[in-house]
Amino acid sequence: MTNKKTSMPSRLEAEKAVRTLIRWAGDDPNREGLIDTPSRVVKAYREFFAGYKENPKEILSRTFEEVGGYKEIVLLRDIRFESHCEHHMVPIIGKAHVAYLPNRYVVGISKLARIVEAFAKRLQIQERMTAEIAITIQDVLHPKGVAVIIEASHQCMTTRGVHNPSVSMVTSKMLGIFEHDQQARAELLTLLNHPAIAL
Repeated sequence: MTNKKTSMPSRLEAEKAVRTLIRWAGDDPNREGLIDTPSRVVKAYREFFAGYKENPKEILSRTFEEVGGYKEIVLLRDIRFESHCEHHMVPIIGKAHVAYLPNRYVVGISKLARIVEAFAKRLQIQERMTAEIAITIQDVLHPKGVAVIIEASHQCMTTRGVHNPSVSMVTSKMLGIFEHDQQARAELLTLLNHPAIAL
């Protein structure tokens, strides 16, 4: 999931790097408006990339077996997330839909949102993030199937490069029954597009 760990720079080293970038951009890091910017940026980065300190499998570790005979799809829709493109370190902002068909265990719905957050709060590409979420749920819960669909806007396209603000990217990862059973996939897509809960 994540690459091998490298040694963590100190906060002072990180702030020095921000000052270097400010100078490279053409400004003076010692002027009044920028004097505290390195500290603020480092603090913001701790929040932006908090997912590196999360263990996604541990998030899903507490499961429940008493479900009153429920055997249908569990779907959590419109999970808003903020991530950062690993190529340009600019925001990726979007929403994720996470579904699974329980086999024996279910998990608290907030945990599905936390899984999305854990992977989003890292340097990412959307394709990998989509797969990581689905594979982790499959590995821990062993459901009959998992589906993850993500739609997001990438500021590496909207604020630089081609400057196309109307573009969004959609990725999906289907495992188990959602990959092989057309009826199960159709039921999932019906739930996603149901008028009462329309996108």
